[in-house]
Order: sequence, then structure tokens, then C-alpha cells
Amino acid sequence: MALRNIVKVGDPILNKTSRKVEKFDDRLATLIDDMFETLYKENGVGLAAVQVGILKRVVVIDVGEGPMELVNPEITLKEGEQREQEGCLSLPGKWGTTVRPMKVQVKAQDRNGKWQVFTGEGLKARAFCHELDHLDGILFTSHVVDGVVEA
Repeated sequence: MALRNIVKVGDPILNKTSRKVEKFDDRLATLIDDMFETLYKENGVGLAAVQVGILKRVVVIDVGEGPMELVNPEITLKEGEQREQEGCLSLPGKWGTTVRPMKVQVKAQDRNGKWQVFTGEGLKARAFCHELDHLDGILFTSHVVDGVVEA
């Protein structure tokens, strides 16, 4: 495993749409392992492959309930609403209040291509939405309702 450099705001790759993963191989497994190592070092709760410079539909999340790897994820259900502070490893020191669904269900593959379904409420739902937005070139700042502030 290896640490990856996190791409920061201003890099045009963050505004690009990530490609579907077609090959489930050792390179994908290494990417996922590296992403988890980077996530934990940076004390984050989620990381999308585009944030480490790879335009693939891969996300890792750990909100304190254990690691989740999501390959080719799709949101299949959104319920309710929450307004909470949100930040991003690609925008260090910047925070804003966002409006996100309170409950989200996601269908995704794992590193071996097996489909799984995840359901999250609160922080986990927000992390799902935030990271999946990254896969479509969308930053959390587009959901901020009260302006982005410096920490």
C-alpha cells in the first residue's frame, strides 16, 4: 500500500466525469487499498479516485463503522433532508452548510465485481452523496447554502 497525493481545488481533473470500471484486477485492488491508506492518514471519512488523480468510478468511505469500497456506485434511494457542515480533503480548511438527503441507499460493486447494497443515514448518507458527486465532477461547494468559510 502507498499514500497517494490528494488533488486540490483548482486542478481541472476535479471537474471531470469519472469512467466506469470495467476491469476488476490487482491494479484496482491496489488503488482501493492506497485510497484507504490515504483516507486514514488524512483523517477523512470519504475519498473518490478522482481526488487522487484517477478518473475511475471508485469511492472509499469509513464514517467510523468500518471501511466500505464502492466501485461503479449508483444512488438508488434518497429520503428526507439534513443541513450539516461539510468539508472536503480537496478543499482543505474550507467548510459550509449543505443540504443533503437524510437517508441514502447505494448500489455498488466491490473490488471483485460483486454487487452490494449500502444504506446510510446522517453522516454516512452525506458521505455517499459527497463522494458520488466527485465522480461526476461536482464539488460540495455547489450544495452550500450559507457560503463557504475558512476553518
